[in-house]
Amino acid sequence: MLTHLDSQGRANMVDVTEKQVTFREAVAEARVRMLPETLQMIQQGGHPKGDVFAVARIAGIQAAKKTHDLIPLCHPLLLTGVKVELIACEPDSVHIQATCKLSGQTGVEMEALTAASVAALTIYDMCKAVDRGMSIETVRLLEKRGGKSGHFKVEHDA
Repeated sequence: MLTHLDSQGRANMVDVTEKQVTFREAVAEARVRMLPETLQMIQQGGHPKGDVFAVARIAGIQAAKKTHDLIPLCHPLLLTGVKVELIACEPDSVHIQATCKLSGQTGVEMEALTAASVAALTIYDMCKAVDRGMSIETVRLLEKRGGKSGHFKVEHDA
């Protein structure tokens, strides 16, 4: 059942008024594939725009906090924690993992997915002048805890 559709099939925001406040956490990932030379430039700090990982981390955190402004039917949430990790994976990619936490009435999956996606887009934006062929891959939810639907964890690697 699609919860964002009413009985007539019209889009609506889910009413969470009666839901219990519980601890909720979601972890999402994204990967940016690039030329090995681009990854080396990022790792060596030789990018003229500055520290690519630091800017991407901040962008991901900001994006998580603004998810309700980007995804039309998302609730504004009071996130209590957002962590964005970026790992250089030799020879040609950056793995991004975003974790969002809160105590609330609805989950944080979209916030984690948005954080990972925007961090990846930021890497692309900062490096596109030297590598327009980069690709953003494997944006997905890895794990979710809390709420009525319980625990979800990806069982296999993509």
